[in-house]
Amino acid sequence: MSLRSVFSRLLSSRSCSQLTDSHSVSRDLDNRSADNKPPKPTWRHRLVIFLIAITILLSAIWLLLAIWYQYGISSLLTWLATLIIVGILAALLSMRYWHTVTKILLSNSSADKASIGKKSIHKNTATRYLIGLYGATWLIGLGWFFSIEPKQDRDWMAEVDQQVAYERDATNPDLITLTNVRNFDWRTDEDATEHWETRTIDLSKLSGVDVTNSYWMGPLIAHTLVSFRFEDDRPLAFSFEIRKENGESFSALAGFFRRYELSLIAAEERDIIYTRSNARGEQVYLFPISNLQQHEVRSLFESYLTAMDELNTKPAWYNTLTSNCTNIIFYMARIVSGDRLPWDYRIWVSGWLPNYLYDVGMLDAAPEKQNQPWSMDTWYERTHINPKSMGFNNLHSIANSREFSRQIRQDIPIPPLADSQSSAEAQAKSAAQSSHE
Repeated sequence: MSLRSVFSRLLSSRSCSQLTDSHSVSRDLDNRSADNKPPKPTWRHRLVIFLIAITILLSAIWLLLAIWYQYGISSLLTWLATLIIVGILAALLSMRYWHTVTKILLSNSSADKASIGKKSIHKNTATRYLIGLYGATWLIGLGWFFSIEPKQDRDWMAEVDQQVAYERDATNPDLITLTNVRNFDWRTDEDATEHWETRTIDLSKLSGVDVTNSYWMGPLIAHTLVSFRFEDDRPLAFSFEIRKENGESFSALAGFFRRYELSLIAAEERDIIYTRSNARGEQVYLFPISNLQQHEVRSLFESYLTAMDELNTKPAWYNTLTSNCTNIIFYMARIVSGDRLPWDYRIWVSGWLPNYLYDVGMLDAAPEKQNQPWSMDTWYERTHINPKSMGFNNLHSIANSREFSRQIRQDIPIPPLADSQSSAEAQAKSAAQSSHE
């Protein structure tokens, strides 16, 4: 073989090797390029992003509602805050979707990919900045919200203008003198003659408790009142309510946003029940609570006295969920009765409170001992007071107060107080079992 042919083969082999190495390097570069591509987001990543977005959206809605209910829709501050919050959210949204649109529109050239990569970095930085700005704005709003203090000196409506107070007799602690007991003469839901009275009651004469539910907004929502019966005197009713200003109306949604102060009303049933059943036309039901001892009834009454002291010392906010007319009563009653009143979702669905009392044995399953046990439907039928109060002559007198309280309890067996704790618990357990049969 000639020397020329040997060199020719060597050169040819080297060229092939270089070509192979070139392809290998190219493949390595392509692989590295592929490795540098961001991984596709997993379902967990998408879920986290979704939860963050929902949290930001709901928190923004909460803050906007708080501002709207405090300052009104026509306030300049309301609109300024709305523009700031909506503007930040719109910028976040545009950052999220403008980058996606850009990726679709640009070609697949390396220069465009580099441009997209730089824009992605800028987008991530801007997104973090906007989220931080929103977080700071929301925290400022949260601090403002919790700095809003309830007040005692507003232009209150007549029926909540006065606050009930009491004094205990120095020589006989059972004698309680209450001032500003409401006893209005209601003609319509807006027309009444005002009477704020003083009344002395004897705690040793307490004989029982009734719970009244007044339905004004469908079967799920009701206003709850508590009446205390006495052996030789007319009942006295208590009601936790919003303390409305003149021209103000109730909104369940506004009740979440420190819009209403809390008020405790002590009143004659001729006033506070009549105004609902007759003047307003609400559907009202009165349920006598069974299987209680007198010391439990007394402790519950004392809880109302404590609430008077607290509200007179420092006003508090009404809250549709946590501090409303029903669950405040439950909190106080549970302190008295403990585990006999278990936690239940119906504490927050006030219209179903009677069903809850029935299921835990606080309504006598067989109040007429010679008859069959009552179902819940029978309880609702017998305790409906609207037909009993229809046409009642609501003149202002003690005799009329007694007569109204007697009339609304027609056909409702009034249970006696339990003799002992063991007897009360056993009877309540038996009634609860009967209610589930």
